[in-house]
Amino acid sequence: MSQPTVKPASLAELAQFAMLLEVTARGKPGNIDRCHDYEDTRLDHFLSSAVLAKPVFSAVEEGRLSIGEAMRDAVARTNMHNGGNTHFGAFLLLLPLIAGRGIAGAAELVKKTTVTDAVLFYEAFGLTQVRVRTEDPMDVNDPASVQRLIDEQITMYNVMEYSAPHDMVAREWTNGFALTRRAADLLIAQNSGVHTIPAMFLALMAEYPDTFIAKKFDAKTAEAVMYQAREVLDGKRSLAAFDGECIKAGINPGSLADICIAGIFTALLEGWKWDC
Repeated sequence: MSQPTVKPASLAELAQFAMLLEVTARGKPGNIDRCHDYEDTRLDHFLSSAVLAKPVFSAVEEGRLSIGEAMRDAVARTNMHNGGNTHFGAFLLLLPLIAGRGIAGAAELVKKTTVTDAVLFYEAFGLTQVRVRTEDPMDVNDPASVQRLIDEQITMYNVMEYSAPHDMVAREWTNGFALTRRAADLLIAQNSGVHTIPAMFLALMAEYPDTFIAKKFDAKTAEAVMYQAREVLDGKRSLAAFDGECIKAGINPGSLADICIAGIFTALLEGWKWDC
C-alpha cells in the first residue's frame, strides 16, 4: 500500500509556528517566555493569540482579505483575552509576508495598500492598547485622524512611511523588510538548534535600539539596553543578570520580538529547520 502524500505546511501554519517559537524561546532578555510573565500579560495570552489568528492567516494566504481587513480581523479575534496587545506588530509584518509569499512579494504588495486599508488599520488600533507617541498629529485615537486619511487619500503604506522614523516595525514596510531579512539570515546561518532564536534575538538587541522601549521610556533607555546587550555578547555581562534587570524594570524589547517572529517565519519559509 502506498503511503499517503503529506502536504507541506501552509504559510498560515508557518506564521502560527513562528509566533509560538518566538514566545516559547528562553533567553530573550526582558520578554515573556516559558519562564517569565508580566503582571498583566502572560505566556498563555501569547499562545492564545497565535491560535486565534490562524483563520485570518489562512484567509490572507488564500487571497480573501486585504492587509487592512486582515489587521482589523486579526486584532479583533485575538482581543478575546485580557492580556492587552500581544501581536499587533507581528501581524503588521506577517500579513504582508504571507500575502506576498515572502519578503520580495511583501515589499511590493505593501506599496499597493489603499486608503481603505489605512482606515481599517486605524480601526484595528482602536481595538487594542498599542503604545503610541503622545501628541502625535496623526493620533490613532482621534476620529479627526481617520477623516484626514480619507480627505488626503493617505494609504496604509503612507501611514507606515509617516511612522517609520520612530517605529522599527513600520520601517520594515519602507526598507524592504531589512531587519526581517537580517533575522532570517542569522537563523539560517546557525542552521538549527534550541539556542538559535535567543542568539538571533540578542544579536539584534545589540545592533538596534528597540523603538517600543523608546516609546515606553525614552530613546536614551533604548540605547542603554542596546549597549548592555553588546556587553552580554562580549562576555562582560551575564545574560541571566541582564534578563533579570530588564524584567524588574519592565523593559521589554517588543518591537524586536515582532521582527524576530517575522524573521522566523521567513527562515521557515526558506527551508530552515528548527530542532529542539
